[in-house]
Parts: sequence; C-alpha cells; structure tokens
Amino acid sequence: MSQDDFFTQLGIEPRETRRTTGRRLDAERARRREERARRRRKRKRRLITALILVVVLAAVGGIGYKAYNYSGLSSIGASPSDYSGAGEGEVIVTIPDGATGNDIAKVLVDADVVATAGAFANAYADNANASNIQPGTYTLRSHMSAANAVAMLLDPASRSDHTLTIPEGATKTQVKDRLMSVGHYTDTEVEEAFGATDAIGLPAVAGGNVEGWLAPGVYDVADGSSATDIVTSMVSTTRGNLAKLGVNDADYESVLTKASIVEREGNPQYYTQIARVIENRLTNTDAQTQGKLEMDSTVLYGLNRTGGIPSKEEIADGSNKYNTYAHPGLPPSPIGSPGSAAISAVMKPAEGDWLYFVTVNLQTGETLFATTQAEQDENTKKLTEYCNQNPGVCDGGNGSGATGSATPSAGAGDGQ
Repeated sequence: MSQDDFFTQLGIEPRETRRTTGRRLDAERARRREERARRRRKRKRRLITALILVVVLAAVGGIGYKAYNYSGLSSIGASPSDYSGAGEGEVIVTIPDGATGNDIAKVLVDADVVATAGAFANAYADNANASNIQPGTYTLRSHMSAANAVAMLLDPASRSDHTLTIPEGATKTQVKDRLMSVGHYTDTEVEEAFGATDAIGLPAVAGGNVEGWLAPGVYDVADGSSATDIVTSMVSTTRGNLAKLGVNDADYESVLTKASIVEREGNPQYYTQIARVIENRLTNTDAQTQGKLEMDSTVLYGLNRTGGIPSKEEIADGSNKYNTYAHPGLPPSPIGSPGSAAISAVMKPAEGDWLYFVTVNLQTGETLFATTQAEQDENTKKLTEYCNQNPGVCDGGNGSGATGSATPSAGAGDGQ
C-alpha cells in the first residue's frame, strides 16, 4: 500500500493534495488582494476627476459671476414681475454711452418697455450675447417681455438713430421734426433744404412748396448726409411713384392734393369712394354743393391740427385759405404726403354718385356715404350720438359741424 493510500484510508488528504489546495488558496487570496487594490485605484481616480470638475466649475462660475456682475445686474429678485409677449406700439429709448446693465434696465422700466429691472436682469443673464448691446437710440415696444426686449436691443433693425421713418399722411412740419430728432439737423438746415427747390428736384407745379412731396417711407440717414440729401431722396421717390402710376407732369400737384385729402379723411378701405366724392364735388357746381369739398381735414390743416372736428366758428372762418367749406375747389396745396394707395385711388376712383360721407366712429373709422343732404343728415345723427358718448374723442366740436359737410375728419389719417 502506498503512502498516499494509507493516508487516504485514515481520512487524511495526501500531502501533495494539501500542497495543491494551499497553492489554490494562496492564488485566490492574491486575486482578492489585487481586486481590492484595483477598486481602491478606481475610487481614487473618480475622486481626482470629481475634484478637477469642482475646480473647473468653480472657475467657470467665478468667471460667469464676474461677467454678470460686470454687467451691473448682480442683484436678481426671485421670480420678478415680467410682461408677456412681443409688446405693442412704438417706444423710442436711448441707451447712453457707458451704460451698465442696471442703467439699461432703468431706461426700459421708466419707458414701460419691461415690467421690472429684475425681469430684465434675468433675461440679460439668459442671453449669451447680451453684453453686445450697444449705446444708441432704439425703437422698441411697450409692455414687452424682458427676453423680447433684450432680443430687440441686439437686433440692428431696431436701431433708429440712423433710420428715418416717414408715415403716410405726414405733413412737412412733422417731417421736419423727424429730420431734426433723427438726423440731428437744425431747424435752419431743414428749412434751407425745403427751400432749395432746384437742388431737391421739386417740380415747378409745386409752386415752391414741398408739402405733399416728401414721400412716406424709410430712409437711412448715413453719416455725412445733409438735410438736402434726404429731402432730395423724398422728392425723387414721389416723382417716381407718380410716374409709375401714369400721372401726367401737369397733374402732379392736383393729384397729390386730392390724394392727401383721401389719406387724411378715411381708412384705406374707403379710399376709392372718398376719391369719387372729391371728383363729384369738384364737377358739381349746382346749388347743392357749389363745387365746395367741405372737408374737415383741410380746415384742420389750415389750423395746424391733424385730428378732431372743427367747430362751427372754425368752419365759418373764411380767412382760413384751406377752409373748403368757404372756398370752392381744391385747397392751395396738399395737406400731407400721401401714400401710393391714396394716389392710386385718385387715379381710379370707385363708381358712384356720392356727394357726402361722414365718419360715424372716430375710433374704428366706420364711414357712411350718401348722395343727398337728407341722407347725410341721417348719417350725421349717428356721429352726433357717437360724439355725445365719447366727448373726449370729438375735440373741437360736438358733431354739429358735420351737417352739410362731406365728412368730419376720421382722425385715423393724422400721420402720427
């Protein structure tokens, strides 16, 4: 019997088996030690990575805070009040040189563009390009969300310090005011431009008066541009529009005069009908209208006003050369700068026998047309009722001045 068999019979493992088992146990222990070491190294690497990330985030946060604090908007309230949406109307604001974020916020809050400085601060922080807002004059809207306000301040199209906008129906006085405010020209410079008839290309039929010839539109007031340069562009645009619509040179002034009245008297939906009334009245010289336009807009122009209704005394005042109740035919000149739609309406008026019209709602511009004085009187009662209910809207009269008139001014065409 071998030694190993002997030990086996005694229930004792042979020595070789024990040695093999021992070696296996040693290998297992070594494997476990290596696994524990590997895990420790992995945890160490994770810790180092985490520490590096913390350092980087702290540095970025410090830079972000520094930039944000530099903007002057370091204090943000919790959920500050904010308007919603794109806003309404137009608001001109000026961001001064060297303005901080707080300065900009104050300008916008004071102009009621944004609700609170806190809302603007949050929107400023959320927009990565906000620090690119430049000083200058901007056309924004009232009651805008702060995010929209920041976006508009970054949009070059919102800059108004080099953009001159002339609305349809604007008078030469209103154009002058805009030239002075946007172009920073003096009163003398603008008046000299208006009077330089040859230089600006004003046709002889205008009689030296630029009224009606200063075309509505958007003009770029480039650095170095003179007031004469801008006015020349306006007159050139008007001449081009008239030629495009097929107006004869000799008729330029009369067409512009009619169109300026159309522009002032009503909404675009009524332009062709109003143009027809003008034509009918100019050719109707019988006892009913005696060739008089009887337009409130012309009376108001002579009074240096652009809206409301003239009083009985003002309608009876024949010293006003633009009083078309007192004087037959067209007034001495246009009463503003008409747009292409009004000129087109004059060139192609609607078909009809109307001699009267009256705007019965100065807020909506609703207008009624009539062929007889009796029909006009009935329509005028509706205006009188409206004025009695809205006394603040019908300034300058109580509506009685509409009796026998072509219309009280619609007020919607005041060019403002």
